[in-house]
Amino acid sequence: MNDSSVGPLAWVNGSDAPEKSAIDLGFMALSDCASVVVAATQGFAQPYGLTLNLKRQTSWANLRDKLVSGELDAAHSLYGLIYAVHLGIGGVASTDMAVLMGLNQNGQSLNLSHGLQNLGVISPEALDRHVHQSRAKLTFAQTFPTGTHAMWLYYWLASQGIHPLQDVDSVVVPPPQMVAHLQAGRIDGFCVGEPWAASAVQQDLGFTMATSQSIWPDHPEKVLGCTREFVEQYPNT
Repeated sequence: MNDSSVGPLAWVNGSDAPEKSAIDLGFMALSDCASVVVAATQGFAQPYGLTLNLKRQTSWANLRDKLVSGELDAAHSLYGLIYAVHLGIGGVASTDMAVLMGLNQNGQSLNLSHGLQNLGVISPEALDRHVHQSRAKLTFAQTFPTGTHAMWLYYWLASQGIHPLQDVDSVVVPPPQMVAHLQAGRIDGFCVGEPWAASAVQQDLGFTMATSQSIWPDHPEKVLGCTREFVEQYPNT
């Protein structure tokens, strides 16, 4: 006899019905949000009794705060952001979190400005010399203090003999604003996900010095994250 309660659509029989009919799903405007956007716009969740409502966010800090407060049910998120909230580092109180799935690997870039390129700073060795010989500190941007972009930037700089917290200045800039900051001369380089690095290159505002996959091949990058409270309150969802 077939047990109709077993299988991916078992909720149809009432046993695994999702507790919520709609999910508010946060995302940032990056190429690696494609999986959640496609899932939502193509109705991938509807056969399971769910509707995915996409909620575009302006910054990772904004996304984090809404995720913790419950304004967002789940979100396309930096790998490190979820762990930082869980551990209570980065200026927020500890909140138990959950990583539901990995969304992508690789795909981040470290770019330098056109101004540095004109000065002949087009190699790691040249950057090292420039940083230690110049009177003015260079300013590099990343997207979130406990995010992967900060980790790639700091690690790469340190590997070239540049102290990431002493030899240069580090600032936080939301991904969609990176190119504008580079164009305005407020930063000398940045680490961010696509399409913003490619956009800077296409506009002749800078060039790509290194990619994150050259630092850690096939590294985890963005995840689908939520609070543990959400998982416990809505397990079927």
